[in-house]
Amino acid sequence: MLLKTFGWSVAITVAGLVGGFFLGGASGLAIVAILIVLEVSLSFDNAVVNATILKRMNAFWQKIFLTVGILIAVFGMRLMFPLLIVCLTGGVGPMKAIDLAIKGGDQETPGTYAYMLHEAHPSIAAFGGSFLLMLFLNFVFEDHKVKWLKPIERPLAKIGKLDQLSVVVALLVLVLASQFLAEDAGTVLFSGVLGVMTYLLVGGLGDLFEQQGLAEHDAADDADEAEADSKESAENGKDGKELPGVGKAAGKAAFFLFMYLEVLDASFSFDGVIGAFAISQDIFIIAVGLGVGAMWIRSLTVYLVRQGTLDDYAYLEHGAMWAIGALATILFISIKHEVPEVITGLIGVGFIGAAFLASVRRNKRIAAEGGEVEHVHA
Repeated sequence: MLLKTFGWSVAITVAGLVGGFFLGGASGLAIVAILIVLEVSLSFDNAVVNATILKRMNAFWQKIFLTVGILIAVFGMRLMFPLLIVCLTGGVGPMKAIDLAIKGGDQETPGTYAYMLHEAHPSIAAFGGSFLLMLFLNFVFEDHKVKWLKPIERPLAKIGKLDQLSVVVALLVLVLASQFLAEDAGTVLFSGVLGVMTYLLVGGLGDLFEQQGLAEHDAADDADEAEADSKESAENGKDGKELPGVGKAAGKAAFFLFMYLEVLDASFSFDGVIGAFAISQDIFIIAVGLGVGAMWIRSLTVYLVRQGTLDDYAYLEHGAMWAIGALATILFISIKHEVPEVITGLIGVGFIGAAFLASVRRNKRIAAEGGEVEHVHA
């Protein structure tokens, strides 16, 4: 299982380190290694959240997530997206943006690629912060069967019965951030509203088509049961066990879930892409390092799904969601104040680590009482 899941990540890591050496010698190799560790540490909570969505998709789309998805993550988010941002905010053409990227330069020098990207950070942070805040709020305002931080999650679930409360709270936070943290309130407000709209649109379409797909699947099952013969019984499993892919999203539903995952990955990677320029000004070395790190996160996501880790450790998803809430808060704060990457990483790992330990204690307590640990869905 480990070799099958992480084999490609190991191979790509070796290729990435060789590429870093080719691009910048021993220094380039070291920087790529640092960026890989940075990306993995910052995005570990991303893997847990991605797993909650990926397990709803069938095997085909899980493979798409690891293949096409990683190409989008590396070439799209880590290479093309920064170029697009420089084009839009710096008012330069694509060829000029590429030329600036190749020339490099630090964030303190006006006119450089890193400077233009850094100047666009408030808009990027507003978009990513709003998207992640919506994700966090929709989770904590839902009444889950299993609760981790009960004194906090219980009252939030009660007030969450108010329709569209997450949208109201997210827009309120956005307005406050644009007024008190942003130099250009209008731009930040516009970017944040786009983040909320993106979450509602992509997430909503994914849920819509998933429900339609499940309804069609149930209807087909009813029809099959009505006219089932021995051959169909053998194919569907005589023991009644659920077959791989049954109840999993496919087609349009899986496509929009896939798109949702890509936007989610983008929101997580905003701070890492910009923060990477504090380590290196070479856009290609940055793309290699962060891209390899993204591959490890995706492999970890698939591993969590295949092992059923989220079901075995009931509080793990809760910890990841609270880490997302913290990251959204940090993104809003970073509109005005610099927040060290190490703080972002430690907070995320801290929440997930605490949730994992709490899950282990819960399992031991249930086992000691003679009960059986159920596979739960938060």
